[in-house]
Amino acid sequence: MRQGKRHALDSILPTIALTLPPSGEMDPAGLFDGHVREVWLEIGAGNGDHAIWQAAKNPSVGVIAVEPFMNGVATLAAGANHHGLRNVRVLADDVRLLLPKLKPGSIDRVFILFPDPWPKRRHWRRRIICPEVLDQLAAVMAPGAELRVGTDHLSYLVWMLRVLRAHPELCWQPACADDWRLRPDDWPETRFEAKGREAGRPSTYLSLRRA
Repeated sequence: MRQGKRHALDSILPTIALTLPPSGEMDPAGLFDGHVREVWLEIGAGNGDHAIWQAAKNPSVGVIAVEPFMNGVATLAAGANHHGLRNVRVLADDVRLLLPKLKPGSIDRVFILFPDPWPKRRHWRRRIICPEVLDQLAAVMAPGAELRVGTDHLSYLVWMLRVLRAHPELCWQPACADDWRLRPDDWPETRFEAKGREAGRPSTYLSLRRA
């Protein structure tokens, strides 16, 4: 690992790291200095491009970025430090450890952007979009909270639509016929998404609401 990333992990990450409580639930708003009007959660934040953009554009929102791979975490931490962001917290672990700890109804927006499709059938159980995780998300999302999901993998899209539309507490209501093809203005393109576009893989953007 390069020296800059090692510095980010050793010196910067401890100042913004989210520590899970050993027992009981946590109110995520209490993780941030001062008052935040909402708390947003990004699952699989990668290098942090999207999380940092959202935190910079929305200084009154607390952004929790979850990413298990340390190279991505190092870049994310360094980016948050570079932009002077105080409204970012990072969990360098699996989001499945965090969700049971969150106070019910405490999350106002969730992002799951271009998750690993695990294309081989024997690996489908590893997909983050699954009934069990959606149940946990629905429990911690506030009524009316938004879930944003993006993918450029066609078979995973089919899976996502089947699982998402079957969930009783999540509602997908496209605003127009091409809604799923249009990236909202406040949804910046990430480097991963750009690579897919350059490779000829069109992206799909889904926005659902918690009932």
